[in-house]
Amino acid sequence: MSSTPAVAPSAGSTTITPVVVIGAGPIGLAAAAHLLERGLEPLVLERGPGAGAAVASWGHVRLFSRWAELVDPAARRLLAQRGWSEPDPGRYPTGAEWAGQYLQPLADALGERVRYGTTVTGVARQGRDRVVDSGRDGQPFTVHMRHADGPGTRLTAKAVVDASGTWTRPNPLGSDGYPADREHDPAVAARVSYRVPDTHDPRDIARFGGRRTAVVGSGHSALTALVALATLAEQVPGTRAVWVLRRGAVGNAYGGGDSDQLPARGALGLRARDAVAAGHIEVVSGFRTEAVEPSGSDAEDVTISLVSEDGRRVAGLDEVIGLTGFRPDHSIMSELRLRLDDRLEAPAGLAPLIDPNVHSCGTVYPHGAAELAHDETGVYVVGMKSYGRAPTFLALTGYEQVRSVAAALAGDHEAAARVELTLPETGVCGGAGLFDEPDSTKAGANGASGSCCSPAPHLIQIGAPSSAGAGGPGGC
Repeated sequence: MSSTPAVAPSAGSTTITPVVVIGAGPIGLAAAAHLLERGLEPLVLERGPGAGAAVASWGHVRLFSRWAELVDPAARRLLAQRGWSEPDPGRYPTGAEWAGQYLQPLADALGERVRYGTTVTGVARQGRDRVVDSGRDGQPFTVHMRHADGPGTRLTAKAVVDASGTWTRPNPLGSDGYPADREHDPAVAARVSYRVPDTHDPRDIARFGGRRTAVVGSGHSALTALVALATLAEQVPGTRAVWVLRRGAVGNAYGGGDSDQLPARGALGLRARDAVAAGHIEVVSGFRTEAVEPSGSDAEDVTISLVSEDGRRVAGLDEVIGLTGFRPDHSIMSELRLRLDDRLEAPAGLAPLIDPNVHSCGTVYPHGAAELAHDETGVYVVGMKSYGRAPTFLALTGYEQVRSVAAALAGDHEAAARVELTLPETGVCGGAGLFDEPDSTKAGANGASGSCCSPAPHLIQIGAPSSAGAGGPGGC
């Protein structure tokens, strides 16, 4: 293994570090653990107040993946040195449990290598904007930062790993990719949210209980929200939900039900189906939202309507929940030469392997540093952000990405090219689960014990970087 040398300071720099990791989420912290094992010194910059801030924000939602698929191998080894007690690998944690029992202890193990309250505002080649060719490859990176308790600063780095995710950029309601007309008007925006309700939170009970809410989206997050509202309907009379789908029919949106190889996901689909059958949820299909219109003069009595491209209306809504996916924000790297796919906004080498127009999670190929590389040597976008607008990301995929990237940055190109990924064999994965039965949070319920998609994950090894492979990750 080779170690990346420290970078000489530049004028105005406050800190020097070999590798900057943006984001202290699951993939960013795993990247730091792998870099340490490779003899590289990471510095993780996190704008939130603690580790896994984005995960904690949906802490009430239960994941489809078991603990066994949610702990990175290098992170496990680092935590073991500190006497960490690993959770039951067969259980399905909530986001809060994932953040509190794993991500924060991992960040604590990394110590001062993790800085909170630090927002990265830009990354560039030192002394070179996007246009300049001369001497570009020999320059280190300059990372511009804004601190919660002080002025902006910058530091110099040999490499940058962007694991900042997509959580802060939910897709809008508009079916053409832009916000629907008036979606962000104050009278409307107060009634629109982009997250799954928490039926144990008094604020959400007051907001959605006894009211009519539209859920826009067809993925597992939408199903989770619908089941949450159906549960609330059993507690608060008058709670109603409208499921707004762009697709022409519900089709396979309920998942595999009793035959689903992942019990938690199957249970979710069955509960959503039963809620529709019981009349708690009205289904509106083939609806592509063009506008959101408020009605009423009193702010307390305002209702809103969704208007489709063909003029149809879903009226009399008190709330709207948009769960139509997320998209990346690459603006902090606008002065770098990233190779991004023009459709998915994912790295160009990765995009053909994850294109949802072609692939389900059973056909996405394993990948590593080679597919994630850009024209700027030493910069990588990893984790959920690397998938751009594709919805099939799995934590295991991100862990393998950063293992390969760390090897590449350390100069171990053989290890970087040897992609090793535990993959589910079949199924369509995505989102997180909402289920309360104690037995359903254990592997082995209904005889299944697999990861996101299958009862028997398998190891895939590829000896050289390639745009083709076998297996595929899901999204959990």
